[in-house]
Amino acid sequence: MEYVILAVVIAVVAIGAIAGLVVSGRRRQQLPPKSQAPVITAPKTPQEPQVGEEAAPPTEEPRRTVEEVPLPEAPEAVEVEAPAEAEVAPAIEVPEPTAGRLVRLRSRLSRSQNSLGKGLLSLLSREHLDEDTWEEIEETLLTADVGVAPTQELVERLRTRVKVLGTRTPDELRGLLREELVELVGKDADRTVRSTKHEEGPAVVLVVGVNGVGKTTTTGKLARVLVADGRKVVLGAADTFRAAAADQLQTWGERVGARTVRGPEGGDPASIAFDAVKEGIAEGADTVLIDTAGRLHTKTGLMDELGKVKRVVEKHGPVDEVLLVLDATTGQNGLIQARVFAEVVDITGIVLTKLDGTAKGGIVVAVQRELGVPVKLIGLGEGADDLAPFEPGAFVDALIGD
Repeated sequence: MEYVILAVVIAVVAIGAIAGLVVSGRRRQQLPPKSQAPVITAPKTPQEPQVGEEAAPPTEEPRRTVEEVPLPEAPEAVEVEAPAEAEVAPAIEVPEPTAGRLVRLRSRLSRSQNSLGKGLLSLLSREHLDEDTWEEIEETLLTADVGVAPTQELVERLRTRVKVLGTRTPDELRGLLREELVELVGKDADRTVRSTKHEEGPAVVLVVGVNGVGKTTTTGKLARVLVADGRKVVLGAADTFRAAAADQLQTWGERVGARTVRGPEGGDPASIAFDAVKEGIAEGADTVLIDTAGRLHTKTGLMDELGKVKRVVEKHGPVDEVLLVLDATTGQNGLIQARVFAEVVDITGIVLTKLDGTAKGGIVVAVQRELGVPVKLIGLGEGADDLAPFEPGAFVDALIGD
């Protein structure tokens, strides 16, 4: 009996072992083979970064500490010298000759002055010259700012000569009118600007006038006239009351190689004028041009100061010229200015500016009669060489036209 039980137990154990082996074999057949891990190979060349599903995981790179990273060597400092500012001297201009300058500028004068000459020629060409015609001739001359007394003298001479002449051809009338106008303007007056050095030193020229007449510009243009005639010029910027007047004059001087003596703005004009003459003597200049303050002629105190400038300058020697600058477009108002200036300083000559504009040519006659001094220079434009010595014949030719 014991043997039977032992045999049954052995059989059960054997059957269980066989069953376990069978089940284990089946499971091994059903399980899939183990997958191998993917091998990722780093690209040999850099690739563009990918996004989304195509993005590759970042690769680990060896990192170094700050101490391990070598610093780049500092480049050797190179000293760069700043370019030196070259002092460029202003180019010296050579003014055009003054001889015949008025003839060259005749067209500018004739554009605004022909009405006087053509009007007179038209009236004198009438077949019958009655009283009404002569009154028209007088009115034409007065409108041109010739003045009452000069007009009456001219009309009287014309009446006499036309009566003696009898028949009047255009050429005869033109010649007659030209002769009388030249006589009226004054053909024998000395219109030379005294600018030649003498024993006492350089010639001293004071330029006076009210504000707005172009006085400083005229002084600069006059320097060009004198340089063109071979003079060595020193400029004195004694107009210390108008802002930038000294700068303006200095610019004119630099263009022709003339030195400018100047002082502080608001300084003493007489002191600057004195220094300018002193400098002119030291440099051996031929002419010293002094631009005075363009003060209003109605301010007595300032006019007295102009007299002071003249007296201080005369400590070096005589003042050779006092040129009064007048705006030709102001007409009879210019005569009032001329009277007041003549009371303070002895005017020796007149400069008429802006004669190419709306000015009337008769003012030349009127201002000469008023002061008893000649017109020496006239301004006929804005150009640097548009200041011309006054020539009566060329002026009258511009008035009556061809």
